[in-house]
Amino acid sequence: MMKKILMSLFAVCIGFNAYCEGVVLSDTSVNDDMTEESLGTYNYSSSGSDYKQITIEDILAKDTSDPLFLTADNHFLSDTFLYFADEKMRLGQYLDYGINDNLVIHANILYQWDFSGNHENGFSATEFGGIYRMNHGNGESRIISDALFGLKLWGSSHVRTPEYADSSYYAGLRFGRRFTGVTLAGTVKSTWVFDNGRGLSYLNFIPEAYFRFKYDWRAGLGLDIRRSTNTKLLDNQEWLNLKLVKQFGNTQYVGHFDYEFGSSEVMGGIDIKILF
Repeated sequence: MMKKILMSLFAVCIGFNAYCEGVVLSDTSVNDDMTEESLGTYNYSSSGSDYKQITIEDILAKDTSDPLFLTADNHFLSDTFLYFADEKMRLGQYLDYGINDNLVIHANILYQWDFSGNHENGFSATEFGGIYRMNHGNGESRIISDALFGLKLWGSSHVRTPEYADSSYYAGLRFGRRFTGVTLAGTVKSTWVFDNGRGLSYLNFIPEAYFRFKYDWRAGLGLDIRRSTNTKLLDNQEWLNLKLVKQFGNTQYVGHFDYEFGSSEVMGGIDIKILF
């Protein structure tokens, strides 16, 4: 099943990007040697008659749902999100700040309401972390790569799922390439949980494809494959992740739908992302 999904995803990405490049090239005569800073232009009409030219660089600078997005120097990103899954509701707030063109620091906190009768209500561990851009994609391969790192502290003793553990650390690598209409990315992330009687580690591999539709609609498709060192505490899982994005200026409204193959668990929610 996973292999079929990955092959289908790859075929869709190639076809969609070929279509988008054809549209852009027909309007703007972009050369073949495109880079992250100069991928082409869109002719965008907000009134039906007045057209203005918007470069891909302009779009990427505000496209906060792109899997390779990095908040620019001296800018803030706020992400407020609400998820429903498995008789639980989770509300969260993420904030990050661009220190310079290579480094972003962030903080993230979640609160959980449990409707299952287990009374696992409370704040998750507060996460502090960062993203360091190792390669901006300016070389011949045009591959962008980031280092991810962070830790979680001060979790609620009532919320005992490993993702809400009192003390955990993670490190990872994110890499990918941006085309005219598609971003292809992959993330490998390792997490270590240090908790009395609940120590474990798990690895996430997350391939993603992100599609840009002229001008203010986006869609994302990806997989989150998790492998745990202690399946009694945290199961191995394979999630299918879908998202639909609507852009309004510096604000994005993101709808999520996620499905786990092994348990048939379904999760849905919404994000509101604002770039300052």
